[in-house]
Amino acid sequence: MSLFNLKNKSFLITGSSKGIGKSIAFHAAAHGAKVIISSRKLDACINTANEINDHIGSEVAFPIEGNIAHQAELENLVNETNKLLGKIDVLICNAATNPFMGSMADIPSDAFDKVLNNNIKANHILTNLVTPQMIERKDGVIIVISSIGGIRGSNLLGTYNISKAADIQMVKNIAVEYGHHNIRANSIAPGLIRTDFAKGLWENPTLHDHYTSTHPMRRIGEPDEVAGTAIMLASDAGKYINGQTIVVDGGATI
Repeated sequence: MSLFNLKNKSFLITGSSKGIGKSIAFHAAAHGAKVIISSRKLDACINTANEINDHIGSEVAFPIEGNIAHQAELENLVNETNKLLGKIDVLICNAATNPFMGSMADIPSDAFDKVLNNNIKANHILTNLVTPQMIERKDGVIIVISSIGGIRGSNLLGTYNISKAADIQMVKNIAVEYGHHNIRANSIAPGLIRTDFAKGLWENPTLHDHYTSTHPMRRIGEPDEVAGTAIMLASDAGKYINGQTIVVDGGATI
């Protein structure tokens, strides 16, 4: 049996209609899992689920609309996932927001609150919603998609980086609180990845050229290059990795 086998595993992945979340869902399904495709837009979820199902050749991906900004929708997301799949073995908190780029001195108060609510509190709520069943089964995996912004400063993404640093700390706390129930929690810290979410960075010629010219690999990353780490952490290949943050940035931070 492959260390990366995910047969009979059920994944709930937020922000999975595109980008990194979609890539993780695709590869989880390819390794045998059933996956929930979730984002604010139901049409996008349906399209991604159909794309995965067509590729796999069976119904393994299921769309559920959900906005991480609202606790009631997070609760509904977990409830509907349990109804559809019967359980949640792996929670991947991928959805995030960044409504402001610029100095922390200039960010509006409501934008600051939105970043902290969506990037930290939503992950905290989802964790509390899924851990009871994981405790009962003595098995579970929680993965939070953080960012290299969580381990470095920025004059453009200060508040976003604060939220991502909090996510890094969150998985440490989850690991300590729930590790004895055989629940593992880790985060992934991607560098600059070619996603719609990061378009403001990689579509800016000045920022793109500076990043790639000083980057050890001279390029930005692709979503599939993050997905592999998530599959490893969710499978038996990552069975003794807990409370860690794995940087996936091609060497940018070194």
